[in-house]
Amino acid sequence: MTLRSDIQARAAQLRVRFEAAGAQVVDTPLLQRAGTLLDLYGEDIRARAYVTTDALRGEQMLRPDFTVPVVEAHMRHGAEPARYTYSGEVFRRQEIDPDRPNEYLQVGYEVFERDGAAAADAEVFSLFALQVRGLPLRAATGDIGILMAAVEGLNTTEKRKAALMRHIWRPRRFRSLLDRFAGRSPVPESRRKLLETEGDLTGSAVEIGKRRAAEVQARVEALREDAKHPPIAENELLALEALMAVRETVPFATEQMRDIAVDLPQINPALDRLDARTAAMKARGVDVDNLDFEASYGRTSMEYYDGFVFGFYAEARPDLPPVASGGRYDALTRQLGEGEEIPAVGGVLRPDLMLQLEEARK
Repeated sequence: MTLRSDIQARAAQLRVRFEAAGAQVVDTPLLQRAGTLLDLYGEDIRARAYVTTDALRGEQMLRPDFTVPVVEAHMRHGAEPARYTYSGEVFRRQEIDPDRPNEYLQVGYEVFERDGAAAADAEVFSLFALQVRGLPLRAATGDIGILMAAVEGLNTTEKRKAALMRHIWRPRRFRSLLDRFAGRSPVPESRRKLLETEGDLTGSAVEIGKRRAAEVQARVEALREDAKHPPIAENELLALEALMAVRETVPFATEQMRDIAVDLPQINPALDRLDARTAAMKARGVDVDNLDFEASYGRTSMEYYDGFVFGFYAEARPDLPPVASGGRYDALTRQLGEGEEIPAVGGVLRPDLMLQLEEARK
């Protein structure tokens, strides 16, 4: 059994290495404003966070991660460029697997820098690869920005694209919407009945569930408006499906995606950024020829990332979460910056999992 003191010692060791790379040590309160986290993640976060109420400060949550409070602190009074490191407990509710901890240590490294995004991505990835060197881990990389660019460039309505963008991190819902907008799936019975509704409901007492007549009327009008537009073209849909299925080493993945870009030319700028990142990684000694790239990587667990994403996994232990993970979150700084923004990339390590893997090898 791994002792807590050993985990704390390893966390301190990891943080010192990040300090040596130029990071400033920061700390954040254990209690975070619930409103900020709910705005970012929606009500879904309640299922995995510990929520409490303070008479003066209102609803609060035990810190579910460090990135959000570090971004908030930087946007208030951080210098530029900036590098931060931290270590401390985070808290996650576990309602399915009692063996997974609901409190554990994280060690992180974050970079805020306006110039040289590719170099910053490569810096973070190579530092994390160095921290976990020697452990039996597989590195996976991806780029949420490529899929975002593909969706934003579809030849369809802005409302449809906005709906798809909202659900990029929910693959089943995204797939359902895509099939609907492409005309592949039949109109659900509930939608068909609404479309058949006649007249103006706003002055009536009609209610559907908790929706009042005015809300129902607005929904009917939105559905009718959407029905006027043609489905997403088959060539675009097939290209998007091919893009989401890309899973290869970086060179072959890049080649496949350049071929797909014939039908989705809007992804070419994002692919150019991937090329620049690949060159920067190679310059730092990363074996990019054997590095895995998955176009859909990060779509189920990395909601605030909008570009490069990565993770280090113990393939022999599929029951374990990532030992390390991270990515680029430029949009998050815009959301939390009250009008200001700065490109940012970072990640976190789990020292407890590192020790667990080391002990298993003895």
